[in-house]
Order: sequence, then structure tokens, then C-alpha cells
Amino acid sequence: MNIVLTCNLKKEDDSKPPDYFSEFDSQETINAITSALRSKGHSVEVIEAGQPNIVSHFKKSRIDIVFNIAEGKSGKFRESEIPAILDYLGIPYTGSSTFSLALALNKAMTKKILMADNIPTPYFQVFTKGNEPLDAQLKFPLIVKPNLEGSAKGINCSNVVYTAESLFNKVSELIRTYKQEVLVEEFIKGKELTVGILENGKTTVLPILEIDFSTCAKSGEFFYSWRMKEYQGDGSQGLTPTFYCPARLDEDTQNAVKEVALRTHRAVGCLDISRTDIRLSKDNVPYVLEINPLPGLNPKESNFPIMAYAAGMKYDDLIEAILMNAWQRSNEAQTYGAKRTLE
Repeated sequence: MNIVLTCNLKKEDDSKPPDYFSEFDSQETINAITSALRSKGHSVEVIEAGQPNIVSHFKKSRIDIVFNIAEGKSGKFRESEIPAILDYLGIPYTGSSTFSLALALNKAMTKKILMADNIPTPYFQVFTKGNEPLDAQLKFPLIVKPNLEGSAKGINCSNVVYTAESLFNKVSELIRTYKQEVLVEEFIKGKELTVGILENGKTTVLPILEIDFSTCAKSGEFFYSWRMKEYQGDGSQGLTPTFYCPARLDEDTQNAVKEVALRTHRAVGCLDISRTDIRLSKDNVPYVLEINPLPGLNPKESNFPIMAYAAGMKYDDLIEAILMNAWQRSNEAQTYGAKRTLE
């Protein structure tokens, strides 16, 4: 097949904030996906999402399907930019729809969907100005997050707050810095888990990955903060979490966690692939923190491939599974559309 890989390449730019490019992919990741696709006999062209005249390029190129990992350029719907263009042009692509990508990037809206579907998620409040009265139902400690960012942007250990004063200081800081509303939710003490969903002809819940931060005391971080994600494995900073896959959970708890992840995948309408981040409370309630329809695919560092490896998959086969599920879905949609036209 003739495949275009759409991406946003991570760059070095001292004029930008340190976390500016955090959501973007490294050259290593782009090379790995390209190599995996070519190893399966496909022709691959790489296109950066922000390049000029991208629409005309899509129109002029012979494209069977797009392998999309692009985070988009800017705005609250940025992850939907490339899929929206492809939908307009009638070009199939891997991963979730424009709607699901836009929804998942908005943490508060996603949580409303989860609550409506009775999926456990920490109680929360959204601040738009920073001086709204604090919801009396919220219980400290709380964690403060930019509502429309990924890759833990804007989050460090100081975002976990224990008093109203520190809460409002952090809320005001994030509103000033990120120019968007801020999500405040109850900080769940317990195990950090993440669960991958892969649709490869069937829906597969991958082995649960447990991230243990007890080995990171030197860093001062104790959960997946921006620094933890950006510099994971850096021993000089103490950013060395321990991974367990499968997670250290009894069978009943594993089943409960997997069920919640699968329900979240379906509630948000994800396709082909997703990764759901969960905090397992001390009383074994799996609270969904957020879902990522565009999980990282770095073959060495990203959580999703780690879970796929634990399931017995090779990296090239994982990438091919994502591609072929999207291709099959596209063919089924075309067949259905043709049938409707005939009727």
C-alpha cells in the first residue's frame, strides 16, 4: 500500500517553553514506524502536519491510507486537524475520528462522558477565571492541570495541593501560562496504571502496565509529571520509575481495571488504538484519569509498545495491526456506502 505517515516532529528551540514540543514525536519514533511499515512491504512517505499546502499535497498524491500520529498545530481541537482534512478528501486513516480526538483532548468534557456512563473518575471542577468559589464537595489533596494539554504539560509535583491558598495560586499560574481553563480534580492515592486497547480484527485489552514511582524519591516527583515523562529513565535526576507488566494485581482487580479501560475506549468512541491512564485507589476502585487516542509509539520508551511486547507482539506487527484494522474498517465503510447507494 501507498502510505503517508503524518506527524509532528519534536524540535529543539530555546525560544519556546521547555514543554512546548512535548506532545510531538521524536525522529526515532518516526523512523521506527516508517521502518516497520516498509518491512511489511508498504511504500511510506512522511509528512509533517504543519507544513504549507498540505491539503493540495494530499490531493495530488496517490494515497491508499494515512498512518496518523499527528498532534496538530494549535488550538483546542488540534488533534483533529489532520483527520478533518482527510475526512473532507475521503482518504482513510488510522486511529480515532475527529470527534473522539477533540473530545479526549478536553479532560473535563471526557470526564463528563465517563460520569454519565458510570465509569469511575475523580470528582472535579473547572476554573476559567481562577476566582470561582471552590466546590465544597472537593476533598484535598487536589491536583491542578491545564484542561487542554497532553504529555503532562504544565504538571509537576507542586500541582498536587493541600490548601485552598496553594490551589488558587496554582490555578492562576496555569491560566496565565497556558491561556485556557484549568481542571482541578481529587488526587487519588494509589497505584498508577495504564491500559492499552488494540483493535486488530478483534478488540484486545493488552496486559496492564503498572508504573511504580517509589524508586523516584530523589526527583521529588511521585506520579507521571511532565518531567517524569520527558526525562524518564534519567538516573541523574532520579526519574527512574519501575515498570511491571502485567501489573501486580490479583485476577479480580485486573479484570475490573481492564473492563473500565475498555468501557472508556468505547464511551469516547476510540478506534484502532487507545491508552487509558488509571489510578487504582487503596480500596481497589479504578479511577480513570484520562484517555489518549494517540498514545506514544516509541519502540523503546512508550508505554503502549511495552504492553504490546508483554502480550507477545513484535513492534513491526503492532504497527501493521493498527494499519490493517483501519484499512479493514475503511473497506467495510465503503462497502456499506455502496450498498446504501444501490438501495
